[in-house]
Amino acid sequence: MYSLQAEASFDAAHFLAGHADKCRNLHGHRWLVRAELCAPDLQTAGTERSMLLDFANFKQTLKRLAADLDHKFIYERGSLQPSTIAALQAEGFALAEMPFRPTAEELARWFYQALTEHGLKPTRVWLYETPENCASYFEEGGV
Repeated sequence: MYSLQAEASFDAAHFLAGHADKCRNLHGHRWLVRAELCAPDLQTAGTERSMLLDFANFKQTLKRLAADLDHKFIYERGSLQPSTIAALQAEGFALAEMPFRPTAEELARWFYQALTEHGLKPTRVWLYETPENCASYFEEGGV
């Protein structure tokens, strides 16, 4: 089995609506996302011969996805009053609305699904919220 991993990082703020502890407050992280692709065989022809795939495509896709969240306030749809969103937009803040609570676990899944939608089939995605804490997402039978 062959494996490739790529990483990207981004700075973003979030909060966890309804959380019982301090994470219910707006705070930020230096997020690190790591994705892995695996395959039993390497390509046998063309410019990607003897490769699982071209690292450049993998890295660029992951970095673009991370850049889409960089320096944004990530929030769950319905967790803020419309007037709050309007005020933040009027002040020029960059917002990223998600249909889920923006936990590390859910964001790991978001990256996994986004990579899949870009034609890459990750085996697993890790999302570090801090250097010591990470969550990961993989589909059953994928690891």
